[in-house]
Amino acid sequence: MRGQKMHRVAVFVDAGYLFAQGSTALTGSKKARADLVIDAPAVVDQLRTAALNCADGCSLLRIYWYDGATGGTRLTGDQALLANLDDVKVRLGFVNTAGQQKGVDSLIVTDLIELARQKAIHDAVLISGDEDVRIGVQIAQNYGVRVHLIGIEPARGSQAPTLMQEADTTAEWGQDIVRRFLSERVKVSTETPASKANPRVVRLPEADDNEALNTVAKTFVEALTQSEIEGLEAYWKSSRGLPTDLDKRLLPQGRAAIGQNLDQGQKTYLRTAVQRLVKKKT
Repeated sequence: MRGQKMHRVAVFVDAGYLFAQGSTALTGSKKARADLVIDAPAVVDQLRTAALNCADGCSLLRIYWYDGATGGTRLTGDQALLANLDDVKVRLGFVNTAGQQKGVDSLIVTDLIELARQKAIHDAVLISGDEDVRIGVQIAQNYGVRVHLIGIEPARGSQAPTLMQEADTTAEWGQDIVRRFLSERVKVSTETPASKANPRVVRLPEADDNEALNTVAKTFVEALTQSEIEGLEAYWKSSRGLPTDLDKRLLPQGRAAIGQNLDQGQKTYLRTAVQRLVKKKT
């Protein structure tokens, strides 16, 4: 309506919670991030819909995606794709040596409080389960922001009860919603008959190494999802090589194929082969 200021809503997503509890909803148990595939455009669409449904007449400010940086300051393919989508801002904490995501809760709290203090938002949609973000909810509410908490089933088993009590509204995403944007990766074996027989001892002749690595690269690229291909394209807009998450999946397959640890030249050869094949697909 002319002359009336439209209320704005922001979305705050703890990616660690989304992946961990999303995989539990889909499969019955928590899966490693490497075993999951996220459809970035689909999850953004779902988040945007959730935001616009939280209050009548609101408009989306943006979606904040909080995640751990697994490769120093380098984004993963998924993170790069999300960062390049409209209305999304990726904020990175870090992943410690135990594989635990750290620093994310403080980023959520800081952004939530600052946006509320600046009166940039009227509503906030929060997807998290951690008690540590409750203080951010409390302070934002003191500035007049209504906080809508979304959990993934079973929310009461994955979200702190005090956080649920603090929120103005609560909702739960079931398996039917989660499967719109998250799926379990189909595992493809890249082992050669020789490596299956005795992977610790078998060593391919040196002349066959490149052929074996080419086979690994081809199989690896064929197993990439469309979302991962798009993530690589987004990643290459600002970085070179392969994202850390893909590299960690690729190199063990190369090692298994030739029967020993890859030297630096072999790693480079395998990575280059994968990049060349991906670019042929795009």
